[in-house]
Parts: sequence; structure tokens; C-alpha cells
Amino acid sequence: MNKKGLLIVIMGPTASGKTSLSVALAKKYKAEIISADARQFYREMNIGTAKPSSEELSAVPHHFINSCSIHDSYSVGQYRDEVISFLDSYFQQHPVSILCGGSGLYIQAVLEGQDEFPAVDPTIREMLKQNYSESGIQYLQDYLKIVDPAYYQRVDIQNPHRLIRALEVCISSQKPYSSFLGQNKEDFPYQVVKIALDWPRDLLYDRINQRVDDMVNQGLLNEAKSLFEHRNLNALQTVGYVELFQFLEGILSWEQAIEKIKQHSRNYAKRQMTWLRKEKELHWVTVSDNTVGDVSVIVNSIISNN
Repeated sequence: MNKKGLLIVIMGPTASGKTSLSVALAKKYKAEIISADARQFYREMNIGTAKPSSEELSAVPHHFINSCSIHDSYSVGQYRDEVISFLDSYFQQHPVSILCGGSGLYIQAVLEGQDEFPAVDPTIREMLKQNYSESGIQYLQDYLKIVDPAYYQRVDIQNPHRLIRALEVCISSQKPYSSFLGQNKEDFPYQVVKIALDWPRDLLYDRINQRVDDMVNQGLLNEAKSLFEHRNLNALQTVGYVELFQFLEGILSWEQAIEKIKQHSRNYAKRQMTWLRKEKELHWVTVSDNTVGDVSVIVNSIISNN
């Protein structure tokens, strides 16, 4: 392969240490980081999205963090086009860039192109929204699990926007939403090495629980209060905010809300790992004190062979 520019993709479940590894690698290879975390795009969401710290942001240039507002309409297609445009310019001057995040849909769009879906009858979307309003998210989850169990294992099932989108395609096309994924592949014009961070499950779950506690101590409730009036926006239909909105509405107790955030985060990590296990050409690295060195061996071998 003789493609100018190497993109190091750092993947892994939530709380697996992707950010710290990416910063260390960026310093080593004098690279800049592109965020592939769909929640970190939004400037109003900070604590609950585990954005890089101010020290990490100042240590290495980051892109696609705080790049839009929760009030903006921002699609996977827009993201893909903007990242490719950025890389086309970036690789004219730099040999290595890093794409870091846990949003598999966005990473896939960058590397393989955007999927095309059939037209959807708007009345189906309204029907699903109405049923969600009346019966809650469990209705959407149960429905998707029946009509598309493959996508159910991959999607953030606490995100009603994603569930409704998948279901409306399933109903309109009479085909699983997952059957349309990866059909419109495009050749990525640069070299790629994909790294996935691996943890023993019990240790990963401990890290997730601790991260939630840290977010609470950092002021996650106050952040949720500041966003409460906008709680119906698509960007805010995500773990960490939905549960606290329910607390503020009196639906959950404080203890229940925190436990739900931890539980839903662990469930999301499990689905991320299920999806990653199916990825091809993925270099798994067990996290240790020498993770940077282990990843560097893989990256250097690719650089030396091209």
C-alpha cells in the first residue's frame, strides 16, 4: 500500500482509556487528534461526555470537540465529509493523525463511507414517537430486539432517537436496519491502523462505576439542571443526562438515577465490545503500564513497511 498519511484509530468501550492513550501517541508522533465521540461534538455537554481535560486539550491539538451546539442539526454524513476534508488538508503537512472515540457509526462512516437507507414514511416516525411517549423507551427496545436483533446488540439502546431511526427503516423497508449497513463502502484514501483497547470485564466495570462517581463529584447534576429545559433535544437523549432528567422530574430517586447511569454505561460498554469483536483488521491491545509501547510497535511496523 502506498498511501500518503497514516490514520491511527483508537477504539474501545467507554472508560477504557482511549483519550489518555491518544494524547500520549499524539505527542510521540507529533500528531493531532480527531474526536469520534458523537457526544463530545456538543459544546454544552462537558462533564457527562468525559471530554479531554483542559490539560489534555492544551497538550495536543484536538478537532471535532465543542464543534457544534445541541441546537444544531448535525449528521453522520456531515461529520464524514468534514473529517475527510480535514485529512486531505492535514496530510499535506503531517504524516500521522489519530482518530479516537467510541462511536462506531462515525468511525465506520469515515473509513468506509456513509450508508444509504430507503425513504421513510413520516407517519411511521410519528407513530413511533407517539408510542414512545405513551409507553416509554422499553417499547422501542423490545420492538427493535424483535425486528433487528443484530442492530440491537450494537446500538445505544438508551438513545430513543437511534432506536426510532432504526425502527422506521425496518418498518418502511420490511428489512432489518442492519442489512443496510456497510453496503455503500468507499475506499479510504489513506493508510489505517485500528487499535482496540481490551480490559478484563470486572476491571472495566469498576472503571465505569468510578467514572460516574467522578462525574457526580465534578458537578454533573448542575450540568443536567442547566440543560433540563432542552431535555427533549436529540443530542441529550444519552446516558448520564436522561437519568438525571428523570431525577429532576421526580421519576427516579437520586440513588436510583446514579445506579441507572452506571448500569446503562456498563450495558453500553458491553454492546461496544460485542461490536468491536466483529471488526476486521483490528489490533487488540491489553491495557497495561506499557500500552503506549505496545501500540507503538504495531504502528512502527506499518510505517516501516511503507
